[in-house]
Amino acid sequence: MLKIAFHPEYIHPVREGHRFPMEKYELIPLQLLHEGVVSKSDFFEPKLASFEVACLAHDPSYVQSLFDLTLDAKMIRRIGFPLTKSLVDRERYLLDGTIQSALYAQQNGVSFNVAGGTHHAGYDFGEGFCLLNDQAVAARYLLKHKSVQRILIIDLDVHQGNGTAHIFQDDNRVFTFSVHGEKNFPFIKERSDLDIPIADGIMDDAYLQVLDTYLPAVFEKVRPDFVFYQAGVDILETDKLGKLKLSHEGCRSRDEFVFKLCLKNQVPVQVSMGGGYSPRIKDIVNAHCQTFKTALDLYNF
Repeated sequence: MLKIAFHPEYIHPVREGHRFPMEKYELIPLQLLHEGVVSKSDFFEPKLASFEVACLAHDPSYVQSLFDLTLDAKMIRRIGFPLTKSLVDRERYLLDGTIQSALYAQQNGVSFNVAGGTHHAGYDFGEGFCLLNDQAVAARYLLKHKSVQRILIIDLDVHQGNGTAHIFQDDNRVFTFSVHGEKNFPFIKERSDLDIPIADGIMDDAYLQVLDTYLPAVFEKVRPDFVFYQAGVDILETDKLGKLKLSHEGCRSRDEFVFKLCLKNQVPVQVSMGGGYSPRIKDIVNAHCQTFKTALDLYNF
């Protein structure tokens, strides 16, 4: 059974016209159910992650300031959302959703969080709509409980996973791999274990060639026993922030390439959805749903 983390609190209220498409987190499950891709029994509801769990990948004083709602105004502006208890709770649900999703992936090969991919949150900072880093916390959770020894984080959002790189800069148990727009946000990059900056305007074939050139070799070098995949769909030509020119088919081929490598290497993979900022919400939702469908086509459920 494909297990999918979803909580109603993923849909946090934002001001009208906000560029963050919060409504996608409601529409993705509805679309998957409407198309008969999944059933209601495939979804599970995460719980609030504890302070101690959040601190697996984050500075305790930073986490405390989030939980107490005492974060300074400059950091709140850097994050991009007004700081409220419900926003912090949302992030805590995201953390547990990705942790539980990772545990399901160990059983079933692949599992999803409808939200997550909060890769701009670093050890002691939030940024770019990200307060806490779900995949980083989940990676440390797996390592702490000795269920894995070597983790690969594949970040194919158009924006560099700077927070993820920051958290794992001195942790050789986790290999961070990021393919991202060279001239896109964040404009001051962190150093992943392997960064592949790409030019604006890249199209399907060239993008997929980049993956083919680097990612199989990463699997060979790292030999991970678990993969986290940040599957942002802001690589699409329709995306207003992405600056790339990939088609929906190119995005689907990207997902297929990652999943086939995980299958070939017999490595379970947890998927968080990451960014997507196309003006038409249906372009975002369809691309995210396509990631689920691609997994279902390849894995034996």
